[in-house]
Amino acid sequence: MARKGDTPGVIAPPPLIALGHLLVGLGLDALRPLPFLSVPVQWVLGIGFVAPAVVLALWCVWLFRRADTAVEPWQPSTVLVTSGPYRFSRNPIYLALVVAYAGLACAIDSLWLVALLPVLVLVLDRGVIGREEPYLLGRFGEAYRSYCRRVRRWI
Repeated sequence: MARKGDTPGVIAPPPLIALGHLLVGLGLDALRPLPFLSVPVQWVLGIGFVAPAVVLALWCVWLFRRADTAVEPWQPSTVLVTSGPYRFSRNPIYLALVVAYAGLACAIDSLWLVALLPVLVLVLDRGVIGREEPYLLGRFGEAYRSYCRRVRRWI
């Protein structure tokens, strides 16, 4: 069990944040559908976004497991993972989550979901990443500061 203060204190698990946005968008879509794509485009964009996002997320999870540190942002971090996709983005799992959400928005053909995408990014950026960064700086010090100078927050 984590000690109090030994976690970033994120507002909620990121997958639940994305699910909440998805459910709100689907609710709005049920009240007032706003389709915007043809069926073939829905499939191409849906698969084209979701498939690589899933691969990216699984790769990241594998890296965390291999490093023997928690993937979940509400658990203590024991190792700073900077290899693989973490060479290009400090938050590739959140990037994958956003890309998968965009793919679902296209596959479902809901402009409401697309409209909620910037809100999802903002909530993840402020409520999750904005809380993780000070935690990681406190946990890993100059190693994390140096990493932040080399690698962008998103892409």
